[in-house]
Amino acid sequence: MIIKSSTTLRNDYNFVAKLAREKAEPVYITRNGEGDLVVMSIEAFERREALLALKEKLFLAEEQRLAGEPTISLDNANQKLKEKINGKLQD
Repeated sequence: MIIKSSTTLRNDYNFVAKLAREKAEPVYITRNGEGDLVVMSIEAFERREALLALKEKLFLAEEQRLAGEPTISLDNANQKLKEKINGKLQD
């Protein structure tokens, strides 16, 4: 965990920005010794958002499976994808 003071951010923004990009993780900013903000690179933020979106989709799929909704086998899914890619399956 990287922790820096708001003074460091204010006085040396470039250092904090470089640190966030190089470490690819959040930099926690404190004010008067208490947590205040989190700074992270755009790339790290987008990666985190994509991971959260994927986890949400997996969670929803698992809920549907547990609720007894119909499923298809992996082989069947692969075959349907191949057919779709080759233009054999109509929408």
